[in-house]
Amino acid sequence: MTSSSTFYAKWSRRLLSILRIVAALLLMAHGSQKLFGIPDTQHVAAIQLFSLMGLAGVLEFFGGLLLLIGLFTRPVAFILSGLMAVAYFMAHAPQGFWPLMNKGELAVLCCFVFLYLAMAGGGSWSIDRLIKK
Repeated sequence: MTSSSTFYAKWSRRLLSILRIVAALLLMAHGSQKLFGIPDTQHVAAIQLFSLMGLAGVLEFFGGLLLLIGLFTRPVAFILSGLMAVAYFMAHAPQGFWPLMNKGELAVLCCFVFLYLAMAGGGSWSIDRLIKK
């Protein structure tokens, strides 16, 4: 094995963990905005917990928290991928075909990042990996 392939093998699992952590933090921000009003914005009104937006907030925040620590990464990421697909088709697609025009780029990107995590797992720095050992 060459030194460059060793380098790539070593860092690919670590970068997978970094991707998971960053995606989780960004998703948790959306969930905390819906559930707790943090960060405070003028756009978001109080959301009823037992509504579609409330469910989305719970999945975004607590699913993001599980992704952040890398616990149950595959099933949680699969559920979140579905959440993002539903968000896109319910909220963005009716506003037009192109994601750039209907402001759905983030939902599409998150959908596929989470789908990738559902298949790839949590990476080197995850509780799932510690449990597996």
